Amino acid sequence: MKIAQEYQRAVVFRLGRFQKIKGPDLYFLIPLIDKQQRVDIRTKTADLEQQETITKDSVTVKVNAVLWFRIVNPENAIIQVADYYKAVYQFSITALRNIIGQHSLDEVLRSREAINDTLQKMVDMKTEPWGIKIEMVEMKDVEIPEGMQRAMAREAEAIREKRARIVKAEAELEASIKLTQGAKEMEGSPIALELRRMQMLSEIGIDNNTATIVLIPSDFTNAARNFSEMLMKQKSEG
Repeated sequence: MKIAQEYQRAVVFRLGRFQKIKGPDLYFLIPLIDKQQRVDIRTKTADLEQQETITKDSVTVKVNAVLWFRIVNPENAIIQVADYYKAVYQFSITALRNIIGQHSLDEVLRSREAINDTLQKMVDMKTEPWGIKIEMVEMKDVEIPEGMQRAMAREAEAIREKRARIVKAEAELEASIKLTQGAKEMEGSPIALELRRMQMLSEIGIDNNTATIVLIPSDFTNAARNFSEMLMKQKSEG
């Protein structure tokens, strides 16, 4: 008389041949004729040790991952493979190395979710005949050489500087367009020009400046300019 827990299943062999799956609950075995092997059908975790591999663009990286799996077919897990845990572990490590070798360093760093999904499907397809279901795979750490880290930092800094210069140039272009438009508007409206001159004078006076600035009305400057042009014209005609 035997008892299997809710999370246990007993693979029973009678005279060396597979008989049936028993449990959970009370079940009976015939002494000297029936033999059993119990399996735990709860989800198990395999911590894949750090692997050193080469990416598609020839960069050496160190990667480790975590694998979650469970037994869905106790019969196959016992009969089809000698040590299902070791088999899943070894194949997962090999698959991890192969997948990293198929991607560039940028893809490994930016597309972890896609790589995790690909690895999960690859391992699950292989372990399905063993009665094993791969529930999830997650890469934990990707360690890159120190020299490559410095090169990536310089590249990121250069990209940020480029963006800053582009933004500054765009701002200066927009400001120049606005100033040109404002100058054209003031050119046709002397009153607007005088108001702007008065505003500039008030802005200068906000600070504690000791200099005195006297603004000549634009009418005077325009009259002086017209008078000088008239004199030059008369001189050229004479």
